[in-house]
Amino acid sequence: MSDIPYKIYLSEKEIPSAWYNVRADMKNKPAPLLNPGTGKPLAVEELYPIFCEELSKQEMDNTHAYIDIPGEVLDFYKMYRPSPLVRAYCLEKSLGTPAHIYYKFEGNNTSGSHKLNSAIAQAYYAKKQGLKGVTTETGAGQWGTALSMATAYLGLDCQVYMVKVSYEQKPFRREVMRTYGAKVTPSPSMETNVGRRINEEFPGTTGSLGCAISEAVEAATSQEGYRYVLGSVLNQVLLHQSVIGLETKAALDKYGIKADMIIGCAGGGSNLGGLISPFVGQMLRGEADYDIIAVEPASCPSLTRGTYTYDFCDTGKVCPLAKMYTLGSGYIPAPNHAGGLRYHGMSSIVSQLYDDGLLTARSVKQTDVFEAAEMFARVEGILPAPESSHAIRVAIDEALKCKETGEAKNIVFGLTGTGYFDMVAYQQYNDGKMSDYVPTDEEIAASVAKCPKV
Repeated sequence: MSDIPYKIYLSEKEIPSAWYNVRADMKNKPAPLLNPGTGKPLAVEELYPIFCEELSKQEMDNTHAYIDIPGEVLDFYKMYRPSPLVRAYCLEKSLGTPAHIYYKFEGNNTSGSHKLNSAIAQAYYAKKQGLKGVTTETGAGQWGTALSMATAYLGLDCQVYMVKVSYEQKPFRREVMRTYGAKVTPSPSMETNVGRRINEEFPGTTGSLGCAISEAVEAATSQEGYRYVLGSVLNQVLLHQSVIGLETKAALDKYGIKADMIIGCAGGGSNLGGLISPFVGQMLRGEADYDIIAVEPASCPSLTRGTYTYDFCDTGKVCPLAKMYTLGSGYIPAPNHAGGLRYHGMSSIVSQLYDDGLLTARSVKQTDVFEAAEMFARVEGILPAPESSHAIRVAIDEALKCKETGEAKNIVFGLTGTGYFDMVAYQQYNDGKMSDYVPTDEEIAASVAKCPKV
């Protein structure tokens, strides 16, 4: 047994006091957001009707490497942070690998995931601006749960548009949101103009994050005193989530551990971007090198099979254009149980880093993901979220490669949250009723062909 403990804890005083903005160190900055009407880069003021003013400024900030975490947000973080970095000794033994496996566990809060890191920050800025409430979308429900917790804490109204398939698959997650006072609506709904239009165009659709975003934006801009907040994709969200990577690096440094490989699940990019930011910063500054792997579902493979181009961030085409790896804003993913990864595009930051060769990407099938999830649960004692289990799958695969080569690599992955509200998915897998869907090249090409010509 190594002298490295099972769980590496930082002290409360070691919680980062500032978020790290990786864009400040990027030589190739993410392409600017474009006004869909003019095709020209957006000025920060153009975002004010949609986002809080301070968050709009963070969205556009390419120069400041560190942005102070407000005291009230830091106090809230102390209720569940710092989160532990865990050495997966039992998984290593089960696999018979010489690799050392570590996971950053973000599920030790009631929301069950990393999403609370940005939810409290965005709710804080909304409260500071004097707003009545916020609107948002949610896929599997972790983001909606986190935001409902944050708004309840600060006394704000919260309206959540939940992807219809997850609304039906995850009723308990829905009820947690309602318990915290949020209004939860299955998307696409008949409550908004864009929802009615999507239902007409795609009868019987199970929805997507792109659909829910469109509805949430319309709801925010049509109500006085409301703004829209997003749980992934945006630069501001990856900024807030950098607390994950900063803590991870501090914990590794505490024991003189150098990560060889860093793995994260990738949907819109919040968890992955937050986990890898300080490590990528080292790479950009020439201080270190890492093998970084983004893992996405084979049913929604934006990085591995998408196109790097400008596209709408939402299905209803009401949001600005972002340059990203995309499957097309009209792409409706199969009803994969990893609802938090069912997004047609990828964060502009992650997309640029991927295009620059600073990270690689893999797509994995749903049944392979749940095989890894159950293996992990049986030996490590945590039932992982389907999203997190994508990273687990590749971490196991890489550890088995080390078994073949005899290399004792240090593998670090992000365990974004728990899967205790995902038992319908586990039931389907255990009953042998879970299927894998992989879109054809023709399906993806037809969807990407509809991207705006910029």
